[in-house]
Amino acid sequence: MHALTRKALFVALSAVALFATGCRKKPTRPDPSATVIGQQGMLNPNELGGFGDGFTTDPNSLLTGRGDPLDPANQERGVLESVYFAFDQSAIAPQERPKLAAAKAYLDANPTKRLLIEGRADWRGTTEYNLGLGDRRAQAAKQYLVTLGVAEDKIEVLSKGDLEAVENASEDVMAKDRRAELVPLKR
Repeated sequence: MHALTRKALFVALSAVALFATGCRKKPTRPDPSATVIGQQGMLNPNELGGFGDGFTTDPNSLLTGRGDPLDPANQERGVLESVYFAFDQSAIAPQERPKLAAAKAYLDANPTKRLLIEGRADWRGTTEYNLGLGDRRAQAAKQYLVTLGVAEDKIEVLSKGDLEAVENASEDVMAKDRRAELVPLKR
């Protein structure tokens, strides 16, 4: 009975210790007026007129002279060939690299123009996955052009994912959907 008494005593002491310490109280939420936004005398960037010489709060000030890359009037489609990719891949195959070299030559011959690279995917996969894959394809084409010597600020990237892909298409149609479309921009 001695062992039973020890176990009972251990259980009783454990219960007392548990009840004595109780549950921790949840932390109280801070008063909203005590946050940085609500404190008097704190710096509020919305109230600043400017940030000194050469800086402005106008978010579009650095984009003057650049056309909207999504404006169809600013695009010249069909001038350059698209770069095609293998299924679920964003690596540029050796046979596709001359198309990017031709894009560099085009930009060198037309220094006022820029390039929009639209990454695309076939219909298989989720919308989110295909947007990511399209982005990786466009970024891979951009990076290759940069390694060829094209300035990064001359290249815009956009992922269209499977937005315009043909659903339940044949393999040859899906192969055409897996691409990075090279679209020269007038400005």
